[in-house]
Amino acid sequence: MSMFQIKKYEEKRLKIQAELDSKRSQEERNRMGQFATPSVLSRDILQHAKKLLPSRGKVQFLDPAFGTGSFYSALLSAFPTSQIADSVGFEIDFAYGEAAHRLWKKTPLKLHLQDFTKAEIPANDDEKFNLIICNPPYVRHHHIANGEKALLQWKTKSICGYRIPGLAGLYCYFLCISYGWMKSKGLAGWLIPSEFMDVNYGKVLKQYLLEKVTILQIHRFDPNQVQFEDALVSSAILWFRNQKPPEGHEVMFSYGGTLEKPYISKHIPVEALLQESKWTRFPLSQVREANLGLTLADFFSIKRGLATGYNKFFILNREQIEAQKLPMECFRPILPSPRFLKSNEVRADAKGIPLIDKQLFLLDCDLPEAKIKDRYPTLWKYLMEGKEKGVSERYLCRHRAPWYFQEKRQPPLFICTYIGRNDNKDRPPFRFIINHSKAIVANTYLALYPKPVLLRAISANPSLAKKVWKFLNDISTNSLLEEGRVYGGGLHKLEPKELASVPADDLQKIFGSIPNQPRQMSLFLGQVRIMGHP
Repeated sequence: MSMFQIKKYEEKRLKIQAELDSKRSQEERNRMGQFATPSVLSRDILQHAKKLLPSRGKVQFLDPAFGTGSFYSALLSAFPTSQIADSVGFEIDFAYGEAAHRLWKKTPLKLHLQDFTKAEIPANDDEKFNLIICNPPYVRHHHIANGEKALLQWKTKSICGYRIPGLAGLYCYFLCISYGWMKSKGLAGWLIPSEFMDVNYGKVLKQYLLEKVTILQIHRFDPNQVQFEDALVSSAILWFRNQKPPEGHEVMFSYGGTLEKPYISKHIPVEALLQESKWTRFPLSQVREANLGLTLADFFSIKRGLATGYNKFFILNREQIEAQKLPMECFRPILPSPRFLKSNEVRADAKGIPLIDKQLFLLDCDLPEAKIKDRYPTLWKYLMEGKEKGVSERYLCRHRAPWYFQEKRQPPLFICTYIGRNDNKDRPPFRFIINHSKAIVANTYLALYPKPVLLRAISANPSLAKKVWKFLNDISTNSLLEEGRVYGGGLHKLEPKELASVPADDLQKIFGSIPNQPRQMSLFLGQVRIMGHP
């Protein structure tokens, strides 16, 4: 096939892709994980594959999530037709698969309109593939039905020996199931979310990659340069061979730019990857030794803020409460979202109400409906209106008894805004706030509750609270980013356990009465760690 013909095919494919995408809502595409690979990226990936394969060997190509054929089109550009011995694709979405079948029917492609995860695995090595290239469907775990998830977990374990955790996205199952389709020493290139390198469910996937196959390269794109305009995800390309890693093997980590011309690259020993929980540290950071010192977890119990079930109904301002004549004693102050907090210090009036412009209050009443009706008729009426609007049937509400109950939380002394961007030198991605009020926080914040040792020290000397606050704000941005994760568009996020892992050796220096050696301090704090926050 001439390059002119391939170019015409690609022009038709792009037109078909645009027409099909326009007929699907964003919600439908999220549910099915339909995010097509851009043409330039597909060509880069196949050109890179060409360099990793034997120059004269025949190519047996498989794409388990074919779509309209972006990778197949790139395959035809990268390899002469005479070198392509076999080309197979799977596509579960009939609309995309049928359109692709019509487009490529005059080529040697064998396209199966079926679910790859349910397809029968080839019985012998001759029928398997030496080049698997895939952009698997980015379907989050909550879009996978429980029965379907159990079948995927069983099949994955039977093929590669590892059980994928329930919180994993569909792409993890695709990647592990494909192990049964790979020739010995075959090559695979996967375009997947980079989150697997950091999140808890990714531990099993990383174990598979370190033990079953040989990782050649992980290229992570700059999250500020989103590869998929319609998907908020930070992408990586994972390359590996179907053979166990040799002794002393090192993995090439590259970042930014393109596969061929990354901004930076570095070889990391497999031994270091076995110890490191955050692979996205590479190649920008050095291999670090295991942290034997103190972390924020030694000083704080860190929890995500409260999830109300429906903020619009449960969180009101003073004017809304007064307009409906609701009883103020059934509400407690709650801080607004971070964008409405101009200062990192929340002061309070004599009643503990935050002295801020946007004062909000959470409906927090633990009386049964019958007593509310008798004692607070206006509040009972408000609750009944909420029922009529379906508030009681929302996910969190219908799992509570009664449906309007809220989790009991103490006002946190210290708060962290756990999501932000690192694109402004004058505004760090995360803020630490000291809260002098009785306000609690919603799940737009992380709440840091001092553990007993720290709490006793602050109670004995209240001025220490501001020293702790200063320490938190002096934590370097890099220390926080290294523990967190990043999404497409450069959006950084810290989960509670990630914030808890931030080194905090210097925090002990604030307290003269507490042992100074990190090891002693860790043992001392460990004795009271089970007590939790007050």
